[in-house]
Amino acid sequence: MSIHRVWEDLPASVRDAVERHVGQVIKTDHASAGRNSDLTVSLWTADGVVFVKGIAADAPNVYMHRAEAAVSAFLPSDLAPQLLWEIEEDGWYLLGFEHVAGRPADYEPGSSDLSLVAEAVRIIGRTAAPPLGVARRVMAQQWATALKGALNTKLPDDAHPWSVTNITLLAEWAAQAPAHMGGSNLIHSDLHSTNVLVSDRARLVDWAWWRSGAAWIDPAMLIIRLIAEGHRPEHAENWARQFAGFAQASAEALTVFAASVLRLWERKFPTTDATAAARQWAKYRLSQH
Repeated sequence: MSIHRVWEDLPASVRDAVERHVGQVIKTDHASAGRNSDLTVSLWTADGVVFVKGIAADAPNVYMHRAEAAVSAFLPSDLAPQLLWEIEEDGWYLLGFEHVAGRPADYEPGSSDLSLVAEAVRIIGRTAAPPLGVARRVMAQQWATALKGALNTKLPDDAHPWSVTNITLLAEWAAQAPAHMGGSNLIHSDLHSTNVLVSDRARLVDWAWWRSGAAWIDPAMLIIRLIAEGHRPEHAENWARQFAGFAQASAEALTVFAASVLRLWERKFPTTDATAAARQWAKYRLSQH
């Protein structure tokens, strides 16, 4: 977990380096830092507003910020805020982004935001992932590594009874997931509603977990988020079929993926709404076979 800092906590040398890019800072507005950033702040200057996120340059998870910087040059401007600059100074690593207005997307049934979210997902589907020379972040490889640990870890003591009863079946399906996840499409992989800012359109932020992989993966991840907000699994799947990559995915690919998400999440955060939604989807998928 990162330590939440404010603008004034930064060394003077770091603040000076930022102001060389943006001009004199006249106002700050700090956001609640996420799990991966020590600093998240909007900086007002005479020329406008910039959003800045940063972390200690020697922090274990600084690689996530570097990954976000690496992908930013490949993101369409109508999909994500543009990276304006990056600074490494006096023990800090900072990224300065275009400031965009917006609120977290509403994923509830009937929400007018869903059409805007769908357009953003279509843009992802048309965007190729950065070449492997930029950063090797292959979804299938990462998933296989994570699953190896999860498949060898027992369920928590308070695991859901259905998961306990079906532990062997779920493991058999989950183990097959990486074989279905290959592809060259860009994958955001964390389309939580707080990462989707809605105004007149939806723009996606926090690209630290980007990967390359099959085009159906982001829509499949969104199914779980929709279920968590009250959609029935079959209705969430019908919504996702508007995306060509998802519509072309095999039933087997979706089932092994659903089982693998549940297997991973039950061991990381077993009692969250998202994990309960993943369980609902896995139950539905397995009932189709």
